[in-house]
Amino acid sequence: MAELHIQAKLVNLLNQDHIQLRNPPYTTEDSEAGQQSLQELAVNYAPIVCISVSEVASALESLRSQAVKSGMGNKTYRETCVELFLPKDLKKVCGWVGVFVLTQITEQYGLKYIQLIFKGKTLTPEKRLDEQNVKNKSKMMVLRVSEPERKKQMLEVEEEKKTQDQSVQRTQKGFQILSERDGTDDPATTPFLEIADQKGNPLKIPDSKKKALILAMGFHEKGRALMKRKQYETALGHLLQADDQFAKCDSKLLNTVDNYAVLQLDIVWCYRALEALSYLDDGKRRLQMAEDCFHNCYGDQQQRLMKIKGNTRGEEVLFLRLYLLQSILAHMVGKERQATQKLKQAEDLYGRLCLDPGDIKELKDLGFSEQEARLGLRACHGNVAEAALHITHRRQEREEMKQKEREKRRMCVEGLATLRELGYSKKDAAWALLQTDGDMDGAYRVRDCRRSGSQGEAPMDVDLVNEVLEDIPLHEEDYLDLTLEEESEVIDKMKSYLYKNSASSS
Repeated sequence: MAELHIQAKLVNLLNQDHIQLRNPPYTTEDSEAGQQSLQELAVNYAPIVCISVSEVASALESLRSQAVKSGMGNKTYRETCVELFLPKDLKKVCGWVGVFVLTQITEQYGLKYIQLIFKGKTLTPEKRLDEQNVKNKSKMMVLRVSEPERKKQMLEVEEEKKTQDQSVQRTQKGFQILSERDGTDDPATTPFLEIADQKGNPLKIPDSKKKALILAMGFHEKGRALMKRKQYETALGHLLQADDQFAKCDSKLLNTVDNYAVLQLDIVWCYRALEALSYLDDGKRRLQMAEDCFHNCYGDQQQRLMKIKGNTRGEEVLFLRLYLLQSILAHMVGKERQATQKLKQAEDLYGRLCLDPGDIKELKDLGFSEQEARLGLRACHGNVAEAALHITHRRQEREEMKQKEREKRRMCVEGLATLRELGYSKKDAAWALLQTDGDMDGAYRVRDCRRSGSQGEAPMDVDLVNEVLEDIPLHEEDYLDLTLEEESEVIDKMKSYLYKNSASSS
């Protein structure tokens, strides 16, 4: 990670100075390093990036080697590839499947085994071009490959993509099923999801928006579960799907809940873990969205959050990650002062949020879970006695909500029985009670009770639902329960970069 940071800074400088390391005097005719010129360049750049001359020289040589290999690749490209410019009018072409285009090219140019490369990705022959984001005036590379090489590459790409696509598809299908359930069936055998506020009260949301929101939150939870397993690449795919679904929701709703802001943080956290330097601009945009959303949701001084929950300490872990990511991005583009400032904010929060292992053990000995102990201690500023009372109170609140739900369910069952005695079918009776929030008089007055209800689910559907439910945490504040181990590592790395630079420049 350190070398990538140095290289990112040097690439900016090389671009500004219009220097190409693969050309003389930095690379000789036999592709060896031009030592004297590289050393002079390292001496010039070292004080600018605040890194030692030897480290700059090493990074420059690494970049030069990459550039030389790329140049050789370009030579091979000119010998083994042709460039294909798609016509301006893509109404017909974009409807073609890739295999048809491949056939046309092989026949016209006499090539046997080829691949189509578009924006660094191999196009799938079985898919239409427009499905693969091929647009007007698109430029594709036609790569000539041997049969075994082509087969091997295609199999590897297809297998990886297939695995990720299957995971996304299973997640989407499972949450689609859940989004279509309305709670009128027995929850013991047919679980359903209900969107509630931070106090557990159900929110009234139009069906179309509710389905999109359930899919968005479902993809987010699956992504978070994958992040916990350090499967960041697959997690990122699910998080981006969640982002697409949130885009279908009411913007006013997104500004009143912190889910959307947390999602943006999680996406950029994956960028960090994957060292995806190409996503710097997108990461900056997402962090700004997250910060704006937090301010809209919590208030400038988190006064709204204080009014709702009575404390703001739990949510401070989110700001810890926000400041850390902002520090990383600032450092990557050479804004050292801003990076240092954000790191200082992160360090201050980290100091307040770190917990004494002995306090956690004391609460666990009282019968509380480790997660409850962490959340309780942070909410109560590390006071063990207050944390015990806080956790007990939260347990009581959850039990009261469960009791209300059981009572609501009991009344629903009784209402269903009464309406069935009056001649309603089970589905019509359930629909009538749903439309009137369980009011029997209102349900009886509902005459147009026609409704296409579920006809039961296939075993595969049941498996999909159970699979996605496994990734939904039991605790409503699970997203705030960070051990801070990763954050500690990032802080130490950032301190080594920034403080080393500061020492070098002094």
